[in-house]
Parts: sequence; C-alpha cells; structure tokens
Amino acid sequence: MSEQALSTTDHDRDSAGLRYVYPVISRRAGGVSVGINLNPNNACNWRCLYCQVPNLSLGSAPPVDLPLLEQELRGFLHELLHGDFMASRVPEGMRRINDIALSGNGEPTSAAEFAEVIALVGKLKTEFGLAEQKLVLITNGSLIHRDNVQQGLRRMAECNGAVWFKLDRANEAGMLAINDTRTTLTKVRENLSTAISLCPTWIQTCWFACDGNAPAAEEEDAYLDFLFGLLSDGIRPQGVLLYGLARPSLQPEAARLSALSLAHLERFAERIRSVGVGCQVSA
Repeated sequence: MSEQALSTTDHDRDSAGLRYVYPVISRRAGGVSVGINLNPNNACNWRCLYCQVPNLSLGSAPPVDLPLLEQELRGFLHELLHGDFMASRVPEGMRRINDIALSGNGEPTSAAEFAEVIALVGKLKTEFGLAEQKLVLITNGSLIHRDNVQQGLRRMAECNGAVWFKLDRANEAGMLAINDTRTTLTKVRENLSTAISLCPTWIQTCWFACDGNAPAAEEEDAYLDFLFGLLSDGIRPQGVLLYGLARPSLQPEAARLSALSLAHLERFAERIRSVGVGCQVSA
C-alpha cells in the first residue's frame, strides 16, 4: 500500500493498491470516505463533461469478484481502525471514517452483482461496528428501474444508506450537452421517485460555466420547475447537494469548463431553498 499522504484533492482510485477499495479525504465531510470502485474498467453509460476518469469508455461494470471485494474491504477497514493508516496518511482533524461510498470510475449500479455488493458491505459495516457510518451510493440514477438495483437500495435503507442521485440539468437538451445522455426527463423523474421511495435520496448537482458562460437563467428556471413538480406530487428528496468544479476534467472538453464563484452557487442555492428544498453548497 502506498505511503503517500492523502489530501482532499487526491481521489486516485489506485492509492491503496487494491482493485476495488480506495480511500478519499472528503472535504465536505471532514473525514475518510472508504470508496468502492465497481468500474475498474473505466466504463460508464454516461460521459459527463466534468468527469475525472481517464480513458473513459462507454460500457458497464465488469463482473465483480465478490470474495476479492470482501477481502479488500475487510482488510482495509481493519487497517483504518487498528493499523497506522490514519496516523501516517490522513491529516489531523480528519482521522475518522465518515462513510463507505460506492462511486468509482463508472456507474456502480451497472454491476450485475450490485445487490450482493450492498449485502456484503452491510455485513462488514455490522462486523466492524460501523452502523452509524453512512453507506452512500453516488449514481446517475439511469438504472434504478432494474430489480437488482432496487433490491440493493432496499438493503441500503436498512444499513444507514443514502443515494446521491445526479441531476446536473433538468431538461433534455441540457442533459445531452452536459452528461452525453439521451435519457428523457420523464425517465429521470420516474427513477428519482423510485429511489426516494426505497432509500433516503439526495439530488447531486454539478453547476459550472461552459465556454465562459454560467448556466442561463432558463436552466435555473427549468431546474426549479422540476423540483416544484416533485414536491407538488409528494415526492420529496432529502435535499440538494450543489457543488462546483473542484478538480480538472479529464474529458476532451476540459478546457471549455470553469468553476463558478461560491457567491454564484449560493445565489442559486437560495433559489432552490425558496422552492422548499434544502440545499448544501460545496464550491
């Protein structure tokens, strides 16, 4: 395992020298997030302009080696709790396990073994006395209609789980431009509604400038209309996680993207709150 100290800007999936498990220092949470990467092939069914995955390809997660995942996660949790990893590689003030997060280099719910992975993580959370730590799924939400994904979300709800459901734009032209997906807003709404019904769900939104231009007022309005429509139908997310560009994109469009000021994000966050949805901002 590498001895290099970690920082909030280091999200290298290979930093622990393992296939599936990697540590991240979470600037938002102020602790160690134990990442699980089910897409070591760098394949995803979307291609977001701001994605930091190198050599990203269109596709799904390869078969998950469940015994290897269990071995890696059990060993890494033991090292965090009983070894010198925290003291040697984690800055003071952040030496705590904040959560276990399924994120990685592609869409984690594309793994055929997704439900089994959630059951495995839940078992190890119990084994290591980590019931209070969150189990977070970071997802584009496109596959939540699948039975095995819904089984996994039900299991997540039983072990202090939370879904972070990507919604960067709330219109089809915007989703095509930002996420390179031709999904419909109707499908997004259906999958988001399903996620909310199965497990506590946050909407995660990346807001940034493209070609020097912030999202147009029409983009903000469409987003707020989408939220208002959810609430009107009794569909209530936990809130919105609004964040900016923290690290450089590794996609061909990287030079076109730039971060917005914290003040700009906060202004949009206030509009979101005015609809009746809580919003946390991270620049």
